[in-house]
Amino acid sequence: MSGFNCNPSVIPPAPTGAEPVITNDGWFPDIDPAAFRKQMKIRDTVIPERLREAILNAMIAIGNNLAGWRTAREAEGAQALEEVPAPRLGGASRFVILYRAAIGAEAKAGLVERYRDTDLTGAGQRQVSDLDESVGELRRDAIHAVRDILGRTRTSVELL
Repeated sequence: MSGFNCNPSVIPPAPTGAEPVITNDGWFPDIDPAAFRKQMKIRDTVIPERLREAILNAMIAIGNNLAGWRTAREAEGAQALEEVPAPRLGGASRFVILYRAAIGAEAKAGLVERYRDTDLTGAGQRQVSDLDESVGELRRDAIHAVRDILGRTRTSVELL
């Protein structure tokens, strides 16, 4: 007898792929959790409710960072982010691509921060201290995407 006992009732169900699209406020684009999972390499152990919460929090945070910029674009006549004049890359507006990148990085940072097991390997080889750098890198990526939308440089200066 091995002493190993598997209780399937405590294993979270894998996503069915039928996670509903998260509707945004009508100006910023909606976010598809299934596409988000694939793009950001979110493991199946993250249940749909946790993922939805992380995406909603990211939508709020990034929306707050872009509120003034959005108001200016609306005053220029844009009724959606997609309508703001920008080069198209791969068929999508540069601003939509950057917005989704900001949401992705911010949401994954939130997941990793709140659920430390989200970014651990199956063997658990990564140390919790390794995740701090990962969270910092994800937050940096979100800030870079927002700054690119705003047309600001990425330079930051620290005072010594």
